[in-house]
Amino acid sequence: MSHSSSNSTSSHGSVKSYVTGLLLSLVLTVIPFAVVMSGALSTVTTVVVIAVTAVLQILVQLVMFMHMNTKADEGWNVMSFVFTLTILVLVVGGSLWIMQHLHLNMMIG
Repeated sequence: MSHSSSNSTSSHGSVKSYVTGLLLSLVLTVIPFAVVMSGALSTVTTVVVIAVTAVLQILVQLVMFMHMNTKADEGWNVMSFVFTLTILVLVVGGSLWIMQHLHLNMMIG
């Protein structure tokens, strides 16, 4: 009678994967903080380090904590992730484009 006794541990991570994800997240948070606080790198290099660690942080969060993968039975996860990235690129890219044009138009004045 107990239908909830099925063991579906494949969709959940182990304690080891969660601890690994936590440690990676902490390291990927400390690296840009240290780079900014030390001031040893140029502005462009600092921005690149922040951007790269941010992308890596997103990937760690998605894989370790949200269990996103490319398995055939979880194709909807990948499809929704691609849709989310597309909308994010459109919104952020459009906002940056508009702000760039506003800046240029204000400087001409």
